[in-house]
Amino acid sequence: MNLADLQAVIDSAKARGQEPLDRFIKERLPDSSDEELQAAAETSIEIIDSIPLFIAAARKAATEQQLSVVVEPLLERAATYFMHPVDLIPEMTQGLAGLLDDSYLVLRILSNLEKGPRPLVNWDLEYPTAFLRRLIGEKIAKQLDSMSIIAFDEASGVVKELWSQETHEA
Repeated sequence: MNLADLQAVIDSAKARGQEPLDRFIKERLPDSSDEELQAAAETSIEIIDSIPLFIAAARKAATEQQLSVVVEPLLERAATYFMHPVDLIPEMTQGLAGLLDDSYLVLRILSNLEKGPRPLVNWDLEYPTAFLRRLIGEKIAKQLDSMSIIAFDEASGVVKELWSQETHEA
């Protein structure tokens, strides 16, 4: 996974302008004032912009803690979803709004990594995750929650296979 590719996806969505994001937020938060809508758009962009940094920090922490074999497949899953232009909220047609679901999945995976016996990076991702969940809606959030669980199940399978190989070699 190349972080420059993730940044290119973000830059491409930004090149389509902020108007699709503003419309999306206004539809999701119809009772909000103009100031609240602007703040929500700014927060959304900040979260989206932080995704490559979150992934880079998680990758670094995983390497330092010798957890790459577990963490890397999860980060790869999240990055692959982020890079795919046609997903639950497609960035091809929705621009920046299309990266809200992608960002949510990354944060869900990272949040789950923080719940282990030892937090990976010791982030508090509750606010940005809840913020995005509110914007993307429960239906999409639940689908992405399921995807994050599937990713963890797959990573668990990889670890079990490695342990099995090490046991047989010993």
